[in-house]
Amino acid sequence: MRTAERRERLRATAAERGLDAVLVTTLLNVRYLTGFTGSNGALLLRTDGGDVFGTDGRYTTQAGTQVPDVELLVDRATVAGLAREAVRRGAGRIGYESHEVTVDGLGQLERVLVDAAAGATVPELVSVRRAVEVLRAVKDDDEVEALRRACAVADRALGELAAEGALRPGRTELQVGRELDARMLALGAEAPSFETIVATGANSAIPHHRPDGTELRGGDLLKLDFGATVDGYHSDMTRTVVLGSAADWQREVYALVAEAQAAGRAALAVGADVVAVDAASRDVIVAAGHGEHFTHGLGHGVGLEIHEAPGIGPLGAGTLAAGMAVTVEPGVYLPGHGGVRIEDTLVVTADAPELLTLTSKELLVL
Repeated sequence: MRTAERRERLRATAAERGLDAVLVTTLLNVRYLTGFTGSNGALLLRTDGGDVFGTDGRYTTQAGTQVPDVELLVDRATVAGLAREAVRRGAGRIGYESHEVTVDGLGQLERVLVDAAAGATVPELVSVRRAVEVLRAVKDDDEVEALRRACAVADRALGELAAEGALRPGRTELQVGRELDARMLALGAEAPSFETIVATGANSAIPHHRPDGTELRGGDLLKLDFGATVDGYHSDMTRTVVLGSAADWQREVYALVAEAQAAGRAALAVGADVVAVDAASRDVIVAAGHGEHFTHGLGHGVGLEIHEAPGIGPLGAGTLAAGMAVTVEPGVYLPGHGGVRIEDTLVVTADAPELLTLTSKELLVL
């Protein structure tokens, strides 16, 4: 099972850091390592093997089906139960997810360990920071296939709406967004990847505009940023179209963003620095005099979360690796007039990146 392979990768990380065990409490990380999709679950991963999955009585049957290869501990106080189990099995240094555990939660965990040690040496708690998220940044074959299917749902949903004339003057942003969401659900999505962005006219100059009652009008730009969730994995795509005839300035801005987006896609390569990838795209826009109108990073990782490592931007850090699924989404936003963003989801490979969002990027005039 892929989940067993993932646990072995975390086990190697734990061993490198001199840990006896890792207590994984972030639900998406638990899902990644075990396959469990319920609302209460945690994993005690032991460096020498013998992992324990914890949940409460509501999920006994589900855990037996989804996590058949890990010992099960049923305890309403799941995290405390696993902490006591770690002490019972002799763990001296226990890693924990400091970005997930609250100050109060850490204090409670420390008290549980003291009580469980019963006068003996209390295990040391050591932050593993985002160790599992680092592993999640590189997708395995199963994850890439889920992303392909999520992207295909989004592609088809937009294509069907455009073909049916649903993107037309007189309709509101809210109507279009809700219909796009409903179409993705009808095509097999579990849910939209995030709150769908539909922005028309001057609203398209707002990078993360929330759709409202604004009506679509002829001659306006229409920006749609959306995605589908399939098997827990998220797609992300933005397309910008023009309703009716396109003005020269709209064509010029669109051509500029398309050029920048192509440069960003071409820069995706194994070993590429994320800051350099951002610069490859951003420099095109800066050279055209619109640097101040590109106000966000070039892209981000996608997977079990819509935004995850790596971050691709001027303040990013690190390099790309084969198997990373990322977005490339430059934009130019002209306040009071309109904006253009073009976004794809791609997978970094040893050769050219694999494009997962296949909707045409030619300027579509509806």
